[in-house]
Amino acid sequence: MNDNQPHGVGAPVQASAPVQISAPASGTASASAAGSFGLARQSQIFQDGLKGVLPALPVDPQALEQAAQAVMTPQARGYLDGMPGTMRANLDAFAAWNIVPRMLRGVQTRDLGVTLFGRQYPAPVLLAPIGVQSIVHPEGEKAVARAAATFGLPVVFSTASSFSLEQTAAGMGDSPRWFQLYWSKSQAFNASVVTRAEAAGCEAIVVTLDTFMLAWRPLDLQNAYLPFMQGVGLANYFSDPAFRAELAEPPEQNPQAAVRHFLGIFNNPALTWDDLRWLRERTKLPILLKGILHPDDARCSLDCGIDGLVVSNHGGRQVEGAISALDALPAVIEAAAGRVPVLLDSGVRRASDVIKARALGAQAVLLGRPYLWGLALGGEAGVREVLGNLLADLDLTLGLSGYRNFAELDRSSLVRAAR
Repeated sequence: MNDNQPHGVGAPVQASAPVQISAPASGTASASAAGSFGLARQSQIFQDGLKGVLPALPVDPQALEQAAQAVMTPQARGYLDGMPGTMRANLDAFAAWNIVPRMLRGVQTRDLGVTLFGRQYPAPVLLAPIGVQSIVHPEGEKAVARAAATFGLPVVFSTASSFSLEQTAAGMGDSPRWFQLYWSKSQAFNASVVTRAEAAGCEAIVVTLDTFMLAWRPLDLQNAYLPFMQGVGLANYFSDPAFRAELAEPPEQNPQAAVRHFLGIFNNPALTWDDLRWLRERTKLPILLKGILHPDDARCSLDCGIDGLVVSNHGGRQVEGAISALDALPAVIEAAAGRVPVLLDSGVRRASDVIKARALGAQAVLLGRPYLWGLALGGEAGVREVLGNLLADLDLTLGLSGYRNFAELDRSSLVRAAR
C-alpha cells in the first residue's frame, strides 16, 4: 500500500487545491524576537505587508471557517459540522464571559508553558482527535502531525484515522502525541490498538465516551454520506493484527467485508463504568475520559482510578440541545477537587477562549475545527499558519490581560458579560 495515500477501499472526498503558504518565521512558541513569539509573528506579518505580501489564510477564525467551507465538498462540510444548537451553545458560552485586564503588572516576560502528567508542553493547547481527515486534504493526519510538531504541541491521534497511527507518528520525531480510543465491541482490537499506541510513543490514552453510537446527524443523512462505508478513516482498523484476525479475508482482498465488520463492532452502547477496569489493567499510560459533562460522572471517573477528564460535547456533533462544554466545566472542576487534571474541548476558536477556559479551571484545551480549516485551505502549511496565529494571539492576549503565565489566572480574571 502506498504510504502517501490514505488507507481504505474508496477514494476519499477531496478538497480543492490548497493555498500556498510559507513556513512560519519561527518554529516554536519560545523562539522569537524580543522574547515574545506574538510580537515577532506580528512584526513579520507587518514587514511582509511592506512588500505587498498578505497572510495566505484569513487571520480571523470566522473568516477562516468561511474560506474553508468554500473549498470543502458538501460531504466534508456536513461531516465536520454538528448539531446547530449545540455548536452555537459552545460558542455562546465563551462569549458569556469577559476578561478583566489588569494594568502595570510587569508582563514583559511571559511563559505559555504547562505541565500535564509530568511532561512540560509549550502551551495549554492540544490538537483534538478528529477522524477521517483525508476528506479535507489527501495528507490528512500526517500533515497535521507534522505541523503540530513544528511547535511541539501534542496531537491526540484518532482511532478513526485515514492513516495508521504508526504512519502519523513517523513524521513527528519526538514531538508529543496521545491516542484517542473508540471503545469497540472487539476487546481484542481495543487491546491491540492500545498496545500499538504505546509502541508508537503515545503518552496518554483518551477514551471517548460520548460516541458509543453515531448520532442522528441531519447533514450527513441529507448527503447520505458516511466515509466509513467507503473504507475511509479505517486505517487503524485495517492495519491492526487483531482486527484482521477476525476477518475471513484481509481487507485488501475483501474490503467491503472488512467495512461490514467495522460497522458491526463500532457501536457499543452496553459499556458501563465497570468496563474501565479492563483498560486500566492493560496500560500504564495515563487514561483520560472525554465526554464528561456531569459532575457525578466526574466522581465516578475518579472512583475508577481515571487519571484525567476532558469536558466535551464532541464539538456539538452528538446531542442536539446538550449543555455547552464551558458551561459544564465549573461543576466538573469542583467534582474533580484537584485530584486529576481537567481539560476542555468543544468551541475553542481563539486565544481568549483558551484564557477563559484556564481561568475557569481547565488545565488545557483541545483545539479542533480551526486546524482542520487550515488543513483544508493549505495542507500542512495551513495548519502551521493556524497554530502559529493562535500561539501569537495567546502570547499577546495573556500579556495584555495582565498575566505572565497561566498559573496567575483564576475565576477573578473574568466577569459575566452583560446581557
